Amino acid sequence: MSDVSSLETFDRRESEVRGYIRSFPVVFDSARGSVLTAADGREFLDFFAGAGVLNYGHNNPAFTRALIEYLEHDGIIHGLDMATSAKKGFIEAFEKLVLEPRGFDYKLQFTGPTGANAVEAALKVARQATGRANVVAFTNAFHGLSLGGLAATGNSHYREAAGIALDNVTRLPFDGYLGEGVDTLDLFEKMLGDPGSGLDLPAAVIVEAVQGEGGINVASSAWLRRLRQLTADNGILLILDEIQSGIGRTGSFFAFEESGIVPDIVTVSKSISGSGLPMSLVLLRPEVDVWKPGAHTGTFRGNNLAFVSARVALEEYWADTALTDGVKAKSAVLSDALARLAAAHPELGAVVRGRGLMFGLAIDSDRTLAGRISKEAFTRGLIIETSGAHDEVLKFLPALTISDDELARGLQIVSDSLDAVL
Repeated sequence: MSDVSSLETFDRRESEVRGYIRSFPVVFDSARGSVLTAADGREFLDFFAGAGVLNYGHNNPAFTRALIEYLEHDGIIHGLDMATSAKKGFIEAFEKLVLEPRGFDYKLQFTGPTGANAVEAALKVARQATGRANVVAFTNAFHGLSLGGLAATGNSHYREAAGIALDNVTRLPFDGYLGEGVDTLDLFEKMLGDPGSGLDLPAAVIVEAVQGEGGINVASSAWLRRLRQLTADNGILLILDEIQSGIGRTGSFFAFEESGIVPDIVTVSKSISGSGLPMSLVLLRPEVDVWKPGAHTGTFRGNNLAFVSARVALEEYWADTALTDGVKAKSAVLSDALARLAAAHPELGAVVRGRGLMFGLAIDSDRTLAGRISKEAFTRGLIIETSGAHDEVLKFLPALTISDDELARGLQIVSDSLDAVL
């Protein structure tokens, strides 16, 4: 009998492209809430949440019950874009609990089940609606690794894997990229008004309100409002990528809500299904919905199991403010703890940034340190990843449902791990 905890099978047969298995080299067997259990019985606190997929924790019992009941009822599993009871239930819940309370009027497009496919659809429909090809994206952006999304992604590690030129995107500096006191949109406004700038009038601007993979960079509300005004004044569509920062991650359902803007297009994935089942969608202002039937398809654009758990997640967590109130309280605990950690080690010059339960501890003075903390934390029973152009940011993405005790315990492990590696 083979050793249940051995990684030999993966080393022997899985592609060299595998990534997270190298950072967290154990065979995981089960999970509940914010705890993962390995095949050898070891338990790990989760400050990773599936890279933002598991905002409501692992195997949330409310979702598990609904999925089991649906399967026992012989509910439709695969439905392409046909009408099903599961999809109808999700659309009605999304309309009632997300769109109507916020005064949003969006059409829903169900794309292939990855966030990258939602981005591809958003870029395609923006180009169709405007008749233009160029798109503006920002430094340190991450929009997926299919070719359209990759063209809008900033990180050279991912871009170099494309194998071809990544065209039709103009890169501009994100908020804060040039330091405090510099409004990077001055450059965008100048280029839009100057026929000699070389900037082809964009079909769209795509942006994250909080950059996740780019290092937990937070766009200010003022910056987002100015960006919305610039795009509106110039007939440019504004796409907000909410794939990692959305579904309550920064406190509100969408990260852009704090700014008060209304984008033309919104991409949603990761935690929208609630349960971790694959699901993505694009929200479109009705006048932007210029698709011809079947113009963007996908065999698995109708994941009905995901529709079931997504509906339950909305009904369970977005009918009142209990979840967002909890996120606000835990955010204060997380922010304060990281501020104390940075203050305890002034020689590092560490910077704390983030919102809600999406935070980063950026340590630019030693770009290897965040990775070493992550590795040490793993040996102590905590899963936490890094982000940023140099992996210099220790990235905190605990489940929104994490208990106060679990949050405190994980933060203590981070503090102990920092002390250990120093």
